[in-house]
Parts: sequence; C-alpha cells; structure tokens
Amino acid sequence: MKIKLHLLCIPLVFVMILSGQLAYYAIILFSLLWHEAGHLIAALLCGVKVKSCVITPYGGEIQFENPAVVQASSLLWIALGGPIATIIGIGLAFFMPELLATRLISVQLVLLAVNIVPIIPLDGGRIFLAWLFLHHPKAQLVESYYWLSFIVSTILLFITLLFLPQSIFLAIIILFIWLQAWKEWRYRKYRIAFEKYVMNRLT
Repeated sequence: MKIKLHLLCIPLVFVMILSGQLAYYAIILFSLLWHEAGHLIAALLCGVKVKSCVITPYGGEIQFENPAVVQASSLLWIALGGPIATIIGIGLAFFMPELLATRLISVQLVLLAVNIVPIIPLDGGRIFLAWLFLHHPKAQLVESYYWLSFIVSTILLFITLLFLPQSIFLAIIILFIWLQAWKEWRYRKYRIAFEKYVMNRLT
C-alpha cells in the first residue's frame, strides 16, 4: 500500500509558514494521519485490501485493490472509521498538556465537522452513499446525489470566498473539496455505470 501527500497540501504549508503557524500545521497533519488511520484500520478489519491512500487537506482518499468486490456494509464501516478515529483522538487529547490539547481538540473538531457534511467526497457523503447502496440501490438516486454534492460544494466555495483573506486556510480546504466534487460529478456517468454493476451484485 502506498501513502502519498496531495499537492494541494503544499499551499497550506506556505500559508502556515507565512503566518508563523508551522507548528499548528504539524498538528493538522498529525490529525489528518490519525483520521486516515481510522479508515485504514476499518478496511483491515473488514478484510478489504487498500491499494493507496492519498492524504488531502481535509482527510484522505483511499483506493481499493478491487472495488467491485467491496460490500456496501464494508464501505459504510470504512467511511465511519475516520470520524470514529477523530472522536477517539479528541478524547485522548484531554490527557495531554493543556496548550497542546487545546489546539489538538480544536483541529480535530474542525476536521470532524467538515468530514461529516453529507456530500461527496467527504466521509459524510461516503457514509450516505453506502447507506443508499444498502437501502435504496437505484442508479437515479445515486446520480441525483452526485448533482446535489456538486451544487452544495459550489455554494460552500462561494460563501468561503466572500470572507477572503481572513478565511484563506478554510478556502483552500473548501476549494479542494469542490475540485473533488467536480471531478466526481464530471465522471459520474462512468462511476454510475460501475455502481450499477455493484448494485446489481448486491441485490
């Protein structure tokens, strides 16, 4: 399994250096790695082989060795693994020195709040998508959900840009989420064709 750092993490590093918050970014990077470890452990417990993991500004992107054989229930638990790890991390932070704990908890809370938003490509979106596979495996619903994710992420991006330059850190994260949502929406026909196959296998 390969673990990589996404290129859009580099602008975040420069922002932190220019603002004198490099140590703060180290906490963010640790939080992202901890969060992603939750997904990887969940995949391991579900018996799903992971091909690669790319650390992104909001979490990570996991690629499976063979996505076609991954059960919807496994997808659900893998998606839940990151938020569960973040919640555990928040609990453990209370046992750390106060200065470190305060920053760590604030970062983990922001990471959790962002990731549970129910749109693709966030964990909340992956959780909802897995729920659709389990309870309403219809391609039309899946396509509508891709549209909704793209529209919501676009609205979030415009709202964030209104508060620049004060929100530049958040803007970079939202921009990345929008780019991922746009990519998912752009290739939705191919993904839905694949997901039709998966849904036919599940039903």
